[in-house]
Amino acid sequence: MTCSPESCCDFAGSYDLSKLPEIKRLEQLALGCDYGGTSWTTREQVDEIVESLQLGSGSQLLDIGAGAGWPGLLLGKLSNCNVTLLDIPLNALSQAAERALSDGMQARVSIVSGSGTAIPFGDRSFDRITHSDVLCCLPEKLEMLKESRRVARNSARMHFSVILPAQGLSAEQQQKVFETGPPFIGLDGNYSVMLQDSGWKVFNCRDVTSEYRDSLQRLVDGTHEYEKELVELLGEEELLSKRAHREDQIQLIDSGCMRREAYVAIAN
Repeated sequence: MTCSPESCCDFAGSYDLSKLPEIKRLEQLALGCDYGGTSWTTREQVDEIVESLQLGSGSQLLDIGAGAGWPGLLLGKLSNCNVTLLDIPLNALSQAAERALSDGMQARVSIVSGSGTAIPFGDRSFDRITHSDVLCCLPEKLEMLKESRRVARNSARMHFSVILPAQGLSAEQQQKVFETGPPFIGLDGNYSVMLQDSGWKVFNCRDVTSEYRDSLQRLVDGTHEYEKELVELLGEEELLSKRAHREDQIQLIDSGCMRREAYVAIAN
């Protein structure tokens, strides 16, 4: 997962910070988890992913841009499936390995350093694929969807979430979204077309903007509730900057300019 530190792909700016109690508290408030997550998938949405992917014992799940293991590790824990976590940052993967061990899942978890645009596995290796808010942080969106299809078995299922601009925006509104959203939010963002072009059929698309907005608001509220501890950890200037960034994102959602969607696709 390639994200800039100030993008909405990362609460804390680094996986090392995400291990600290103060940041875990914010993550728990915003998402209901404490894995060091860098997507906006909530604990409730994890249950929906298990159901939509029809995960179960024997499923081979690939989590692209898995970071420190959210939500892939919990998907594996709930469904008893085999999980492969793929990402680039070694400190994130090390954190995921520690969590897999503490959860007693190490026998069913593989952790691999690699890119979603050059997945280091052979054709048709997986029957389930997931990625959470990765495509909006990546310029090579179509390439990643094609790679996902290459390693997917026929009729495999893929679930992913993505943050994107609303349709019909003015040039000024688009610019605000590009400046405030994830780093590549507006680049080639027609996901239905890209899925079709990469060998996937859209099975379902759900608007999860309201859940995303609620997570952002809980995060902002948490920075007020625990302001003293966060100032000591981050410094006042950085904390205020991060809070203002989230407040700007909430404003974009409330004005109808930015949204979040969750897709389920089936390999043709």
